Amino acid sequence: MSNPKAFNEAVLDNGRPASAERTALKDFLALIKVGIVNSNAMTTFTGLWLALHFSGARFLDNIDLVLATLIGSSLVVAGSCSLNNYIDRDIDPLMERTKGRPTVTGRFQPSKVAWISFILIGIGTAFLLTTTVTAAVIALFGVFSYIVLYTMWSKRQYVSNTIIGSISGAVPPLIGWAAVDANLDMKAWVLFAIVFLWQPPHFYALAMRRVEEYRAANVPMLPVVKGFRATKRSIFLWIAGLLPLPFLIPSLGIPFLILASVLNIGWLALGIYAQRLKDDIKWAKLMFIYSLQYLTVLFVAMVIVTLI
Repeated sequence: MSNPKAFNEAVLDNGRPASAERTALKDFLALIKVGIVNSNAMTTFTGLWLALHFSGARFLDNIDLVLATLIGSSLVVAGSCSLNNYIDRDIDPLMERTKGRPTVTGRFQPSKVAWISFILIGIGTAFLLTTTVTAAVIALFGVFSYIVLYTMWSKRQYVSNTIIGSISGAVPPLIGWAAVDANLDMKAWVLFAIVFLWQPPHFYALAMRRVEEYRAANVPMLPVVKGFRATKRSIFLWIAGLLPLPFLIPSLGIPFLILASVLNIGWLALGIYAQRLKDDIKWAKLMFIYSLQYLTVLFVAMVIVTLI
């Protein structure tokens, strides 16, 4: 005998199965690269939080500004990621990591993806304009650098594509800060520098793990063009560049300086120690996982130390 309750839960009011709705939501989240949206929201929030903290403004008194900034920046990032998927739909089928994207499987038609992308960017920019014009302009520059400078220009032509792409990835903390204070403080630029320098070792490690996929797609990532040894050397150099940056924001206190230094030295130490594995792919996996934890711990710590 059928269960009316179970049946009602399985079918929505419009007659579409709940599973279909879940699949549509999953496809949409994949289209906008929700993981990237979330990580950018974290760095945006940290920039905003620190700007409020150092300007003496109260968080709860500015909750409307906080929401407008987070919603606006997240929509802009989502639209940019969607547009990236639209542009890359010819090479995504060649890579295991990207062949399941809805722009590849056909679950989202290209024309609809383009419209969705521009609508998200437009609405996001409108939200940011309610904060400061500077925040909106920085966000649009981020879109330009990600879509034009990276996706359309450098990604398929130059081994420096990762470095160029790192510009857009480092923009969110500036958006957050500018939403509160359009006259960007030196601390805001340090946040930008941290995220900028973090990205090459993060993405080079990913590229090492996926080197054959990038080679098949004819994307000139560093390990494809110059091999693992040169890529490892570059990863170490970029991590070393992070070492002095925490000391440029001493106002966050000694505990933060110690934590940041431990994270930086720990990243280098892991890379050196993991060489003993004699397995470049395992080495890259460890470095990639560490990079994810590194950024989260560092930016969450910046918020926590201001609460102590």
